[in-house]
Amino acid sequence: MMRSRAVLALALGLVLFLTGCGGPGKTPPPAAGPPTSASPTPVPTPTPTPRPSRTTPPKPKLRPLPKNLPAGLHRRSDDDAVALTFDDGPDPRWTPQILNQLRAAHVTATFCLIGQQAKRYPELVERIVREGHQLCNHSWRHDLDLGRRPVSEIKADLVRTNRVIRDAVPDAEITWFRQPGGRWTAEEVAVARKLGMRPLHWTVDPQDWNHPTAKTIAKRVEAAARPGSIVLMHDGGGDRSQTMAACRQVIPDLKKRYGITRLR
Repeated sequence: MMRSRAVLALALGLVLFLTGCGGPGKTPPPAAGPPTSASPTPVPTPTPTPRPSRTTPPKPKLRPLPKNLPAGLHRRSDDDAVALTFDDGPDPRWTPQILNQLRAAHVTATFCLIGQQAKRYPELVERIVREGHQLCNHSWRHDLDLGRRPVSEIKADLVRTNRVIRDAVPDAEITWFRQPGGRWTAEEVAVARKLGMRPLHWTVDPQDWNHPTAKTIAKRVEAAARPGSIVLMHDGGGDRSQTMAACRQVIPDLKKRYGITRLR
């Protein structure tokens, strides 16, 4: 009996001991997590050294186009006969055709040559001179704004064009200069004169550059021509088949009505 009580007391004490270790109000400590690593310090990006920029110098501002044509333009043949002029050649397809027509009619004309074309087809420049026609500088590349550019650029353009013409015909007389589109300035007239060329304009423009029919071209020339007229047509710069066809009527008609003369 005494032994049983002792066992019971020992068991009760063990229960009380275990209960006290896990009683209420005892919150177990949180489990330790992995140590928090510190954020890395950002490495500064080096600033590139700026390179000097290569800027294109601004183009010179173009002078305004005058409202009226400048003084000194040659606008008459100085004769009761008319003068024929052909622009934008030489062209390997059209220039020989107009040369053939002029030769058949026993008349001469003035050919206003583009420098780039004269460089490509020197044999046509040589033929124009050989058959007795006059030469006219018509700028290097048909620059409509040439007269508005700095005087130094105008001069360089005209000199360059004359040079290639004389490469084809060393002793060629280049009597005239014609501004593309007739967009003249006084500065350009002065430069041409200093280079020994007279500024050549016109009085009859059938606008064959706009490709009207041959009938329309002929009608416009015949209606506008007067004694002393300077007639503008084209043997280059595009399809000139209608101009060639019109000339078969225009050349004999003008020769009969007024005569066809060289420019003076």
